[in-house]
Amino acid sequence: MGDRLHLHPFGMVPASAWGRQPLISFETVFVNDRGQIVRRQRGQAQQYVETLPGGVRLELLRIPGGQFTMGGSSREVGRSDLEGPQRRVNVPSFWMGKFAVTQAQYQAVMGNNPAYFKGLQRPVERVIWEDAKEFCRRLSQRSGKTYRLPSEAEWEYACRAGTTTPFHYGATITTDLVNYGLGSYGNAPDNTPRGQTTNVGSFPPNGFGLYDMHGNVYEWCEDVWHANYAGAPTDSSAWITGGNSTKRMMRGGSRNSLRGTVVLPAATSPTPTDLATTSAFEFV
Repeated sequence: MGDRLHLHPFGMVPASAWGRQPLISFETVFVNDRGQIVRRQRGQAQQYVETLPGGVRLELLRIPGGQFTMGGSSREVGRSDLEGPQRRVNVPSFWMGKFAVTQAQYQAVMGNNPAYFKGLQRPVERVIWEDAKEFCRRLSQRSGKTYRLPSEAEWEYACRAGTTTPFHYGATITTDLVNYGLGSYGNAPDNTPRGQTTNVGSFPPNGFGLYDMHGNVYEWCEDVWHANYAGAPTDSSAWITGGNSTKRMMRGGSRNSLRGTVVLPAATSPTPTDLATTSAFEFV
């Protein structure tokens, strides 16, 4: 398992509190069931830049509010009982990290770099849940804003970016679009995995302008582990009651995992004090 350091400042600070920020433009792509690009789409998002010690930039994008169906369809390839039952969730607007938290950003805030695959623009991995929380606490203290880990619902909403397919790119993924492990999904061709993390932003973003939401590293969420979504909140808040509080949810995919779908609960997630070479986090 692993987590990707994605800083997402949202939730506890309303999106309106950040004021109107400059627009940035990006292009996302959509594929058919063989992983071939069939459509390109331009998008825009408001961007806020937090400047860290040493002049390191931390970029955040405004995620528009909305409603979505969370969980995996029973018709989806590879779907498990852990990914249901599906439910409608209301999500207020929030701000989220444009990229996974990089090693440069983590070093600037925490003063150390636990990553196995070194590179200042690679995501920081081998981050335990408590340290992801501490990163958010220090960033909040420094900036005067409230940063925290996203709820699992917020993470999936941001990843889907309005899509209903297994991946925000469409019916499948390829290693031209995602850094993931050996194998294939659906009708896509087999791939040769890279075996290591890649620089953030190496692949096309999703419809909200967020990068690497599939693959590269798993990402910590605030929620405790539950066996399924029965009784889960419908207001996008973190599910922190019941379940197994010694484990926290991880979402996304990783450089050594095939299934990086947006509906992958971390059923085998490490306890918060375990380390893993693919673990990182986002913040809001």
